[in-house]
Amino acid sequence: MEVPERPGEPEGMAPPGTAPGPAEPETAAVPVRARRRGRTALLIAGAVVLGLVAGTCTGYLVQADREPTKLPPLSQPTLKQSKGEAPEPLSAARDRHVRTDGDLRKLLLKKPRGAKTADWSSADDGWMDLASYAETFSDPKDAFAENVGNEFRRAAVVAWEQGDTTVEIRLVQFRQEESLAAAEAVGSAHYWADFDDNHSWPIPGTEDGMAYAYTKPQAEPGYVPMYEAKAFAWRGDIEMEIFVSSTKPVGKKTLLGLAKRQMERL
Repeated sequence: MEVPERPGEPEGMAPPGTAPGPAEPETAAVPVRARRRGRTALLIAGAVVLGLVAGTCTGYLVQADREPTKLPPLSQPTLKQSKGEAPEPLSAARDRHVRTDGDLRKLLLKKPRGAKTADWSSADDGWMDLASYAETFSDPKDAFAENVGNEFRRAAVVAWEQGDTTVEIRLVQFRQEESLAAAEAVGSAHYWADFDDNHSWPIPGTEDGMAYAYTKPQAEPGYVPMYEAKAFAWRGDIEMEIFVSSTKPVGKKTLLGLAKRQMERL
């Protein structure tokens, strides 16, 4: 009876239970001597190391026989001094830092004839400290922290009333040791003003100064509706802020005239 092969078993294997066939004659194994490896590589590596050592020693010997290279002199040649008198220092009219480092209030526009000083201004003798300045923002706490980071230095303020119109001008100065805070403050003011419904015009003579006049009056219970306008520009380390309120819409000529004359004083 023929026994079937199991699947997976190699062909030619005798199934279980069957007698193995006749054994083939064994062939005598001839011993072969294994070749030693790595001897040539070891000799090459040793030659490379010896070559590096020999080259290094030769370099030291060559360098030791050479004359030392002279170092250049530390002192520089004496510069010839020009003849004649030294130029005079810039006058305050030409040196902007002389003006802005002095009494900042002197750079503010003067109160017009017939106008009266505003008693509602939070400035003390023409100065506004950081706490008072932060109170003029909608979120004083955040404004205080932001202006501390912007290196707020001081703010000079003038405010007046003339008929049904009020005007407040601020010159806010920053130390600017870490950033151009004045330009950044003006950029932030432009950003928020763009959300309002207003007319806007560039301020002549400035890089990116803008003036804004609201088209609708601000109405609060118990108060007369007032039209508002504002202008922002910067020069050096000083930011200019102008705020105008009136019972009538603030005209372009009035607003730009104030901004232009104030920037000319900087």
